[in-house]
Amino acid sequence: MTKVTLAGGAGYTAGELIRILLHHPEVMLTAVQSTSNAGNPVAQVHTDLAGDTDLRFSAEADPEADVLFLCMGHGQSRAFLEANPHLHHLRIIDLSQDYRLLPGNEGFVYGLPEQHRTEIRQARHIANPGCFATAIQLALLPLAASGWVQGPVHLSGITGSTGAGQKPTETTHFSWRSANISHYKLFSHQHLQEVSQLLRTAHPSNAEVPVYFVPYRGNFARGILVTAYLPFEGSLTQLQELYAAYYAGHPFTHVTDRDLDVKMVTNTNKCLLQVQLLQGQAVITAVIDNLLKGASGQAVQNLNLMMDWEETTGLKLKGSAF
Repeated sequence: MTKVTLAGGAGYTAGELIRILLHHPEVMLTAVQSTSNAGNPVAQVHTDLAGDTDLRFSAEADPEADVLFLCMGHGQSRAFLEANPHLHHLRIIDLSQDYRLLPGNEGFVYGLPEQHRTEIRQARHIANPGCFATAIQLALLPLAASGWVQGPVHLSGITGSTGAGQKPTETTHFSWRSANISHYKLFSHQHLQEVSQLLRTAHPSNAEVPVYFVPYRGNFARGILVTAYLPFEGSLTQLQELYAAYYAGHPFTHVTDRDLDVKMVTNTNKCLLQVQLLQGQAVITAVIDNLLKGASGQAVQNLNLMMDWEETTGLKLKGSAF
């Protein structure tokens, strides 16, 4: 069994990751670190794990583990590794944004399996993509890799309240979110840096393409729906065949002709894509669960690739979305 430890174990993504790892057939979870909860039962914080584990939060990550997941806030992973150099020999999967961007990624491989599967298999350190970035990049990747992103890319996307993390804020409070919607960080969302990096690295002709993104806060807990549109001079058949061929070998990303909604992917590691051609624009809609394909599920998918296990191991179970 591969021994796994977590650092920063009290948040939403950590809770989902613990749930997956406890039922992963190749993994033994040895320690869940949380400075603020050290000594408390894990199931006291992640109450859905009652009956599943007797683990208690520890003050330190397990240095004898094989793999370390970092589930800390942005900016904290780098500081944690600098303060704990004795953990650098472990395989590391970081769920923050600290090592996602070039330059400055310090050898971390960007963990989008649909783009970097070969590199992930050979990596020891992986930077897990952001949630919005995952949905947007999967919507654009076949076009980007083919060099067909010729004009400005327009994006809109809506995310549930768990995308803002566990710490309560004015805009995550139930009484504010309920029966409400708002936009935020217009054209400046931090995940746009990952999208621009994808366009630059996927094909040289994409390097100078402008990208405009309007993100929205939704009045639901989990899920992301993103729509991208950009000029496309080919036919609908060409567009559909491009996407079907690109994702044919990827077990979690699927192209459909159905209109999409977030409940189709809730509690799964799937990304569903709808491809349309309207008024000379390729219109791509993507839906993911922000806590799974957008975070912890994708992190375990990367673990499976890194350890040369079947890519879907521990990730095929799904509860009802209703």
